[in-house]
Amino acid sequence: MTAVAIIQARMSSSRLPGKVLMPLVGIPVLGHVVERLSYCRMIDNIVVATSLEASDDLIEDYCKKINVNVFRGSLDDVLDRYYQAAKIYQADPVVRITADCPAIDPVVVDAVIAGFLAGSYDLYGLGGEFPDGLDCSVFSFSAIERAWKEARLKSEREHVGPYIENNPDLFQNGALKLFYGLSSQRWTLDEAADYELLTKIFEKLYRSDSPFMTHEVLNVLKEDSNLSSINNGIVRNEGYIKSLSNEGTAK
Repeated sequence: MTAVAIIQARMSSSRLPGKVLMPLVGIPVLGHVVERLSYCRMIDNIVVATSLEASDDLIEDYCKKINVNVFRGSLDDVLDRYYQAAKIYQADPVVRITADCPAIDPVVVDAVIAGFLAGSYDLYGLGGEFPDGLDCSVFSFSAIERAWKEARLKSEREHVGPYIENNPDLFQNGALKLFYGLSSQRWTLDEAADYELLTKIFEKLYRSDSPFMTHEVLNVLKEDSNLSSINNGIVRNEGYIKSLSNEGTAK
């Protein structure tokens, strides 16, 4: 089996355009994601999956600069983008990562991959009350392929996991619960306030020789309680909620 981390990235974010190449301590956000995943012991390859849009030429150029694999496919059909990238790079399992999570924890990612491999899962992800920004999910290639063939709703094409998550009779799904009481923490990048918080975290913790860990971020936020208030009130998973709302299926 070849565990391939596929990082979805695009420049045309509606809330914060160009966010994946915004600098944190002088390094683009995407560069931090790639760097931190490089510390994972259970990932065999890293691929950045972006779109064919001209605006994403910048992402391809950056990937070439840092010598990371890049695949270009559909802008809106992210499921197709993942499927095609997984085929080309013979990914099985497929580790889904988003480029707006520069504080992704390599130890957590490895733990989720290990959990996937320990059972007969089609999808195994980080569950429980974890900080937004540590998200990672592991899929079997066969599950990605079946979803690619069968998914019809726009929300099931714009996102990789919904068809698999919403059909437990077809797929074996599981989750690793490592954190409790931390779902209000937000370390992802969707808004200007997120960028302000992440800038402060990286200025305090970034080091070039080893990745900082989740407990270090929590210690920084504990020492300065005002930091967490910087991006309070932003809706979690707003992109997926918007997709459901557009279909009239939001709950």
